[in-house]
Amino acid sequence: MTTVGIIGAGHIGSTLARGLVDRGYTVVISNSRGPETLTALVDDLGENASAGTVTDAAASGDVVIVTVPLRAYQEVPVAPLAGKIVLDTNNYYWERDGRIAELDEKQATTTGLLQAHLPAAKVAKAFNHIGSGEILTTGSPAGTPDRRALATASDHPDAAAFVTELYDEFGFDTVDIGSVDESWRVERDQPAYVTRQTRAELEQNLARATR
Repeated sequence: MTTVGIIGAGHIGSTLARGLVDRGYTVVISNSRGPETLTALVDDLGENASAGTVTDAAASGDVVIVTVPLRAYQEVPVAPLAGKIVLDTNNYYWERDGRIAELDEKQATTTGLLQAHLPAAKVAKAFNHIGSGEILTTGSPAGTPDRRALATASDHPDAAAFVTELYDEFGFDTVDIGSVDESWRVERDQPAYVTRQTRAELEQNLARATR
């Protein structure tokens, strides 16, 4: 049984926690306010979920999901994530995060920033371009006509492969964009961002992206 650490307990983090527990994973979830604020959530999730500190989640997870406001990405602990697959759901909202020059100047991607912060981890883009309310409601079995697709991007093939398998468990096809340098194609304001699309439509939308 794989243990997934989740750093961030907002809409995406708590929804993924529910989906993971329902699929047989063990979850250690954390937020910036402390595990005592997550009692109701973990009680609802059941015996395969527990709350911990951010460091607990990072250290306990075989795989770790980072789902925090982008402005806080540099607060993610580095050492406990060395060698681990880390899924990045983050998006850049300058209205919330403040201006980040590298992103404004198109010199970086959100996932690239996290990978640079975690140089020994294997970071992959995941679940950033789907609304939290659709993660558990719009998936369907493999082979279903017009099955929804989601994208991933990573510099590490095993991380992208893990996301592909996880997407399938949640009911989605996968389009692998390739390197994190290309992950801007599925960021905010691009055609593929937060829209329901099949694999073919996602590939078209990724190709239409402009920077």
